[in-house]
Amino acid sequence: MNPKQKAERVGILFLALLIVGGLVLLYRGNDAVALGVEKKEGILTAEQVKMSFDSVSGRLLRQVVKEGDVVKKGDVIMEIDPTDTDLAIAKAQAQIAQLEAQIAGKSGSQQVSYQKADNDETQSFRQIDQQRAAVASAAATLRNSELDYNRKSALVEAGAIARSELDDATTALSVAQANVEQQQSLDRLLAGARDTGATESLALPTIAQERADAANMSNDITALERQRDQLLVTLEQLKVQKERLVLRAPEDGKVLKVLAKEGEMISQSTPVVLLESQRSYYDIYLSEQQAAGLAEGDTIVGTTVAGKKQVSGTIRLLSQAPSFADLKQSREKGQADLSAFLVRIYIDPTDGVQPGMTIGVSDREFAKR
Repeated sequence: MNPKQKAERVGILFLALLIVGGLVLLYRGNDAVALGVEKKEGILTAEQVKMSFDSVSGRLLRQVVKEGDVVKKGDVIMEIDPTDTDLAIAKAQAQIAQLEAQIAGKSGSQQVSYQKADNDETQSFRQIDQQRAAVASAAATLRNSELDYNRKSALVEAGAIARSELDDATTALSVAQANVEQQQSLDRLLAGARDTGATESLALPTIAQERADAANMSNDITALERQRDQLLVTLEQLKVQKERLVLRAPEDGKVLKVLAKEGEMISQSTPVVLLESQRSYYDIYLSEQQAAGLAEGDTIVGTTVAGKKQVSGTIRLLSQAPSFADLKQSREKGQADLSAFLVRIYIDPTDGVQPGMTIGVSDREFAKR
């Protein structure tokens, strides 16, 4: 047999085996899902968490963990250089302190202005009282001078007194009239005042203006307080930002991979650590009849292939398997037999059971339901 004929026979034999194998698969339906439905076994898989810095970036200052380390929730994993944030916090605190001083100064000035208005009002009332007393005294003196002048005029006409005494009375009357006019400064002091019938109710224009100016200071104080409040919010944001510069473990787990090293620039929301959580699950495939008696939340007991340990778990997902598992072109099975369901089971922590192990579920678990 020449080499060419030998090669042809080998090729024909290989092709025949391939066709026979395909026919067997078509007849028995032995794809991956079909075998899964038959064996009901799955590989225990731990959920993985991609850890990243939340909304912050910068140079990685410190790396605390290494691959393989077991961490607890809240443990420090990494830390970004906080220098810029510390400076921003110090600046905000200084600005807040400055505004607090301005608010205190404005409040003090306002209080002094109110006190000055009160003192000016009291002093004005005293001056008014004194001026009214002076006016009343001048008016009384004027009346007496007029009476004296009239009396002496009559006596001079009767020849009872000398003309010089009438001249003295005339002079006294003129002085009294001048004194009354001088005391009319009370009208100027009360110019524009509002008199409601009592001295205590007088509202002098100057005093009212002083009080209005003091009241307007409240607007300046309010504006400063709003600036302070805004800076306080900024300060709180900076403090939150500083806390986010420290990456902490969100839960208990094992560090699988460290994706960043000290000195590297870290971008926000970029994964830097891959953490294996303690939440583990395995998937199995069931036929339509077996899945009909199950519901999400049910408890399933499986057995590890290695060690034969029983593992209790809870069904978290019950859904139709991928479409490629629906039809296996088996001429001996009905349509109900051709539909498969994916069941995802999360296990309770069990000693000696770790990710990578194979867990199987016996048919008895479904027969009893």
